[in-house]
Amino acid sequence: MDAQLIAFTGVAAGMVALPGADFTVVVRNALASRTAGLATALGVAGGLLVHTALAVAGLAAVLVTMPVLFRTVQLLGGAYVLYLGISALYAIRRRPSRDGSGSPSGTREDEPGRPVPREFGRALRQGFLTNALNPKAPVLFLSLLPQFVPHGQPPLPRTLLLAALVVVLALIWFPAVALLVDRLGRWLRRPRTARAIEGGSGVALTGLGLALVTGPLLR
Repeated sequence: MDAQLIAFTGVAAGMVALPGADFTVVVRNALASRTAGLATALGVAGGLLVHTALAVAGLAAVLVTMPVLFRTVQLLGGAYVLYLGISALYAIRRRPSRDGSGSPSGTREDEPGRPVPREFGRALRQGFLTNALNPKAPVLFLSLLPQFVPHGQPPLPRTLLLAALVVVLALIWFPAVALLVDRLGRWLRRPRTARAIEGGSGVALTGLGLALVTGPLLR
């Protein structure tokens, strides 16, 4: 039994499941529809794939050795997360308490045969950019992966395995979150609940974005 692989699985699962911008965006989009939630989850996993690939290739070290580049990427990521947060807060003002039929607004089930490529692509892009524009992720992977490479083993095959494991965990966790939110959709999409969640996600994303944007400027 590979004790190091088991230990890494536990650490990686905790990293993936830790609430943050990825989790918030998945939940927010899953409230819109199951399609949007799943697309966002796939986008987050795609961002993680980029980060793990950079770590395996050693390119993430560039972010450590070039502080200006690191801060530039951090500013871009923070600006995008801040944009999502402000968009969520603005959406509350546009959200009516009920739609014209008297049913709670925001309730929109995925209909069989309904074309959703635009919605899918937009949500996929949001999930991908939210994760991919986080410059701390590749640095974390770069420092973490080598710790779980047994002495004497070729590092490349092992780090590839560890990187793939992170992506697989993300492909399990985030779609599960999206499906759970969709499953509870009837309650979560009630006007008062939806506004509270939208507001909470907006505040969380805005706070994360401000922290990422102001961090480099205060150093």
